[in-house]
Amino acid sequence: MMKNNLIQEKSFDFAVRVVKAYQYIVEHKREFILSKQFLRSGTSIGANIEEAIGAQSTADFLAKLAIAYKEARETNYWIRLMSATNYFSETEKESLLNDVIEIQKIIAKIRITTKGNNS
Repeated sequence: MMKNNLIQEKSFDFAVRVVKAYQYIVEHKREFILSKQFLRSGTSIGANIEEAIGAQSTADFLAKLAIAYKEARETNYWIRLMSATNYFSETEKESLLNDVIEIQKIIAKIRITTKGNNS
């Protein structure tokens, strides 16, 4: 991992949290459908950030960031749904939401900055 790449670090750390939360929900709450959606979208954020870092052009970079942003929005939805259906406590929900919203904001800022630099 590159040093001092904030979004790369945060998205990776968030993916680790998502995997651990998924493992807990499957093992202890025996929920397999919603948690799989949460796992897929939550880990996809970082994967798309990694692809963006290796992009071949600015357009490719922005496209991968757009996908990462959409995955973060989807993850936000699954967190709220899983909390509403008692798979996450209020504390767990708030902690996960804070992280994913921070990631969304960073991605949005990167996209705006990149578009501004290419005008």
